[in-house]
Amino acid sequence: MSDRKPEQTPAQDAPRRGLWARLKRPPQMSLLATVFVGLIGGIALWGALNTGVEWTNRTEFCLSCHEMSIPYAEYKKTVHFSNRSGTTVSCADCHVAGSKHPLDYARKLTLKVLAARDVYGHLMGTIDTPEKYQAKRLEMAQRVWARMKEVDSKECRNCHDFKTMDTTKQKDRSVVRHESAIEDGQTCMDCHKGIAHNTMPPPQQAKAPG
Repeated sequence: MSDRKPEQTPAQDAPRRGLWARLKRPPQMSLLATVFVGLIGGIALWGALNTGVEWTNRTEFCLSCHEMSIPYAEYKKTVHFSNRSGTTVSCADCHVAGSKHPLDYARKLTLKVLAARDVYGHLMGTIDTPEKYQAKRLEMAQRVWARMKEVDSKECRNCHDFKTMDTTKQKDRSVVRHESAIEDGQTCMDCHKGIAHNTMPPPQQAKAPG
């Protein structure tokens, strides 16, 4: 008995050919309809992307990794968390957000991609104990300082600007240092390291007193 399948007749094969022809032929849409669909799709895609970025920028999300409780406890003791004016910043304000300039949104997305390294570190338990965190503290801080300095401390300048500083309310030493920073083209990270977190190196890296 032959296993050969009977050949389909032209009438039987017509529906398949018709479907393939429709798939190869793009749908007929007017230019206005194409623009409208593209606009709606673009807005939906951008909205979903922005929502995801902002959702993961919340301090609560950052603290979902338990090792972040160590720097958070340090941050809560600083003026960036609690002060007389009641202003505060989140983790993302310093570690993710770019400048307020619209074109710097790309920087925010780039930093979110780089944050995947933090997820990997969390899964691998790189700094999941106080001892491991302390051993990596200086290395992590130096990486953040370098990244901020490369972009002229844009994250700091979102709130702090030489042009709007009231020097009459600053200490004389601060006034002199800020004037020198302007003249020498220095950035915030040149002087204000460790403003929100302890940056003391681990004992084995600390220099012995001379």
